[in-house]
Amino acid sequence: MDQGQRLLHSSSFGAAAAAYAEHRPDYAQDAVCWALEPAPGPRVLDLGAGTGKLTATLVALGVDVIAVEPDLAMLAQLRRTLPTVRALPGSAEAIPLRDGSVDAVLAGNAMHWFDMAVAGPEIARVLAPGGTLAGLWNVMDDGVEWVAGLARVGGSAAIGPRDTPAGWRAETADAHLPKSAGTARFGSPEQAGFPHGQRRTAASLVATIATRAGILVMPEQEQEATLGRMRAFLVSRPETAHGEFTLPMLTAVLRVRRL
Repeated sequence: MDQGQRLLHSSSFGAAAAAYAEHRPDYAQDAVCWALEPAPGPRVLDLGAGTGKLTATLVALGVDVIAVEPDLAMLAQLRRTLPTVRALPGSAEAIPLRDGSVDAVLAGNAMHWFDMAVAGPEIARVLAPGGTLAGLWNVMDDGVEWVAGLARVGGSAAIGPRDTPAGWRAETADAHLPKSAGTARFGSPEQAGFPHGQRRTAASLVATIATRAGILVMPEQEQEATLGRMRAFLVSRPETAHGEFTLPMLTAVLRVRRL
């Protein structure tokens, strides 16, 4: 994806901020704890915080969290949902915090949108020595046959390579993390996955997928056709046709420590 496409996709979420807040999953607490494990202190930046899905998990864990989000509609939704959290406009490429002010920088389903050539030095600037940078992604387990079928029906715009465990490992291994940023150096990246099944119906799963950037940027007719195919597939399957079911999902984490 070139820079223009990345900008188009990353800026698509604001128009769907309310649906994003309603339908997107949160993050497994075990995954967030693992992401924070090497951090030297409790000050955490949620970077590209969106509507606050990861922020809420951090709040529940009792850490001192600051949220930074570039899209004003998403930021407004976060502030409505979590009014006690300090939430600031800003981006990974221009973080509105002072040098060395946080012990960890976490990004939930956002790090792949960062221009790391610019964001790497900015993250290193605000991250205290010994601090942790971690990206978290919620991915569907396509080792389950009906999930693999849904991915085939929806196509890569709906469920892309990074949205499944094996694809995520290949797509993110060493791809989104800085090795150095100015005088700062980072260690070797680590990956881990944590079960995070979600209760869904056919309708609510389609509504969740409708908040993905690949769907949001589609022409309306193509979007409706894609979501319609996925809905028809789900209501045709015995696992998903009758009321609630568990969507097999993992919270996948990529972390690195600033040396």
